[in-house]
Amino acid sequence: MKDLGATYWLRDARVPATLTDAGGEGLARLDVRIEHGRIAALAPAGTAPDGVSLDGGQLWPGFVDAHTHLDKGHIWPRSPNPTGDFAGAINAVMADRGAAWTEADMRARAEFALRCAHAYGTVALRTHLDSYLPHARTTWPLFAKLRDEWAGRVDLQLVSIAPLDRFAGPDGAELADLVAKHGGTLGMVTRLEGHVHDALPDDFQPMLDGFFALAEARGLALDLHVDESGDSGARALREIALTAARRKFRAPIQCGHCCSLSIQPDDFAAETIARVAEAGIRIVVLPMCNMYLQARAPGRTPRWRGVTLVHELAAAGVPVSLASDNTRDPFYAYGDLDMVEVFREATRILQLDHPIAAWPRAVTATPAAAMGLADRGMIRVGAPADLVVFRARGWTEFLSRPQADRVVIRAGRVLDAAVPDYRELDAITGGAG
Repeated sequence: MKDLGATYWLRDARVPATLTDAGGEGLARLDVRIEHGRIAALAPAGTAPDGVSLDGGQLWPGFVDAHTHLDKGHIWPRSPNPTGDFAGAINAVMADRGAAWTEADMRARAEFALRCAHAYGTVALRTHLDSYLPHARTTWPLFAKLRDEWAGRVDLQLVSIAPLDRFAGPDGAELADLVAKHGGTLGMVTRLEGHVHDALPDDFQPMLDGFFALAEARGLALDLHVDESGDSGARALREIALTAARRKFRAPIQCGHCCSLSIQPDDFAAETIARVAEAGIRIVVLPMCNMYLQARAPGRTPRWRGVTLVHELAAAGVPVSLASDNTRDPFYAYGDLDMVEVFREATRILQLDHPIAAWPRAVTATPAAAMGLADRGMIRVGAPADLVVFRARGWTEFLSRPQADRVVIRAGRVLDAAVPDYRELDAITGGAG
């Protein structure tokens, strides 16, 4: 598709109906008017007198990726995870971070990842940043610069990540101040530092209240890594919801992973989901990474997909997003920040089909709302003309192939951007991985 000019119609597009203000299931047949970088009109297919025909191909808004780890990305070639499990990932990342995470190293890998996301059609992305002192004093200013440099291409949001007990100790106030200074979101991991299991320790609640207090004092939203294990004692999600309700916490809360919820007794899981809904907590699910990482044991076929109760959460009215999580690092050896891949694989892993229903919102409108991006994730009049065009027509065509021939439109113009070659990283990652 060549450059289209400032004003034109995209004719005969199939748009996921759930991504329009009319709503509904299935695919709506529309003509879409673009004027000076924004969507100016929507009309039934066949209405526009002229323009560019999409020949019944799908048209989506730009994707929103609400949970990634840019500071870890692409270190696999130099720091692989020999066991492929969670403990192996932590050990490999800790060793690599201590030895190699200079400003130049993190910048090169993060920019490579952002170029991938941009070329695939992602318009906004949230990254968690390992926040340990003194390392965090380098990481946060660097990624704040990257956020400014990428403004207008990929809207970048920053979140801290460190074990909960780090925030309960002497580093807590300084870390929270760093997050606030750089316009970030406060995040942590409910697994305590050095702990193999996720069962809640006796002092979990005082530490959790202290963490909430840090956020409240600085007016920070929360984005938490929660219960990322197959440990039946991992029940932090319920305590987070109860704490938010008790403290009348008003800022947005997003919880990621929540894997152990799917192995809890049905009554406990249902009660937890009810508390999450009442507290207004949003959930982000990372299906590719968690299926890869969870329930792994040498010589044993996994019996569990490692993911949470997405259907039950959605049925209770809890907003559920899908996201990339890690890419080519010890937590997940694969991935490329391609939200089409995330949606395609999530459909298989989580059985999001028959019908597809509202699930396209999980990579567009739902994460956009979680990130406070009111003008993202929908095909509506007045929205930015940041769009992705596909030749695929129906769902089986869309979900059967990688959609490598997609066309990305930014501000109404065809984007001239390609996914970068991995060889660009050879000097810092050591070559092929």
